[in-house]
Amino acid sequence: MNIRIGNGYDIHRLVLGRPLILGGVRLEHELGLLGHSDADVLTHAIMDALLGALSLGDIGHFFPPTDPQWTGADSIELLKQVHSLIIDRGWQIANLDTVVVAERPKLKPHIIAMRHRLAAALQLLPEQVGVKATTNEQLDATGREEGICAYAVVLLTKED
Repeated sequence: MNIRIGNGYDIHRLVLGRPLILGGVRLEHELGLLGHSDADVLTHAIMDALLGALSLGDIGHFFPPTDPQWTGADSIELLKQVHSLIIDRGWQIANLDTVVVAERPKLKPHIIAMRHRLAAALQLLPEQVGVKATTNEQLDATGREEGICAYAVVLLTKED
């Protein structure tokens, strides 16, 4: 059996007038993430981890912010496209693990919904999708609530 590991990271600025979407789940919050698409940092980090595991580049290569067709794009739909690239090459996701770093809002009440939404998009069981949340203890830009970031690690497998 062949295995590949990929990691991903994303960060977006928090601003007024934008929805806050994490892991495909819309959260009630006075600020949202600024970006060309829906700026879902959690889903973007997962996409980068998947692409990185197979040395396919990053999401900017496949969905460039200079291309107007991706304006306001639903990141879950983009994730499904990235997943298709993985499947088409004969790989499958064994599991993924993620961390979202945000001071507010509290993410614990939304973790299960995020895991289920991501699992459905990737045709996985929720048990194969780890989502954790932490704060930066008011340190750096994320800790000052200027943005939210996410980290992801994925394990891909392929039968010989």
